[in-house]
Amino acid sequence: MHRNFRKLIAVMGILVGFLVASNKINTIVDAQEGDAAVKVADAKINVNEEKPHPIDPAIKLAKEGRGRCIKEITDYTATLVRRERVNGELNDHEYIFAKVRNRNGAAEKDVPFSCYMYFLKPYAVKGRELVYTEGSNEGKFCVHEGGAKAVLPNLWLKPDGPLAMQGQRYPMTKFGIQNLIDQMIVRAEQDRKYDECKVTFRKGAQINGRKCTLIQIFHPERRPHFDFHVAQIFIDDELKLPVRYAAYDWPTKEGSRPQLLEEYTWVNIKINVGLENKDFDPTNGNYNFKN
Repeated sequence: MHRNFRKLIAVMGILVGFLVASNKINTIVDAQEGDAAVKVADAKINVNEEKPHPIDPAIKLAKEGRGRCIKEITDYTATLVRRERVNGELNDHEYIFAKVRNRNGAAEKDVPFSCYMYFLKPYAVKGRELVYTEGSNEGKFCVHEGGAKAVLPNLWLKPDGPLAMQGQRYPMTKFGIQNLIDQMIVRAEQDRKYDECKVTFRKGAQINGRKCTLIQIFHPERRPHFDFHVAQIFIDDELKLPVRYAAYDWPTKEGSRPQLLEEYTWVNIKINVGLENKDFDPTNGNYNFKN
């Protein structure tokens, strides 16, 4: 009996030791899992932190300009001088008098983007008129030719249709300073994903006698994700808006100059002139549309 009692005591001792050991092991595992959870959380925070990029100050300026367009500038008149390379061919300079009403969805009544264009030069397109209001006329714009073609009727065209896009890099819907800023932001945020981007700022530049800050963006190597080799953006110091954008392709051979892809220069800008719906109506008696 005494022997059996001693055996029972021994077995109980083993069981107690096993339970104590198990509890210690579980405590260690729980502690390790808790430490791992903290470390994973810390690592996740570090991964989400964004590193500064050379293009960040340019993005900031562009967004400030866009905010100004939305909150402070309802409309403007200006002359646009543009030149574009389309299908490998560099077009002549075009001079266009423009009336533009900025898009503003924050107003009491939504204001759609609207524009009127009158071509001043070159002779081949002189007198051409275009008018467009976002969300109207089934999304089409009206065009009427000048000169010898003035006898032809108006045409209503889809902005991205083949006839409308002939000789153009962008559809009518992308016209104007606010749309230019939007495109600049899209491109800059795309550039931000990659290195090989040098950005410089230079005060004291001038466009048509107005003081500007020049922002130059440089991509040394041609990459599928880059749209240009060099881009130059001139920000009017008073208006706080881009008044010139020019982009250049990589040289075709070593030692040659970069090729112009596109350039847009806005001069004689007058803001908040009080444009009305009639300014974007082809039946306006001051215009030459066929009615």
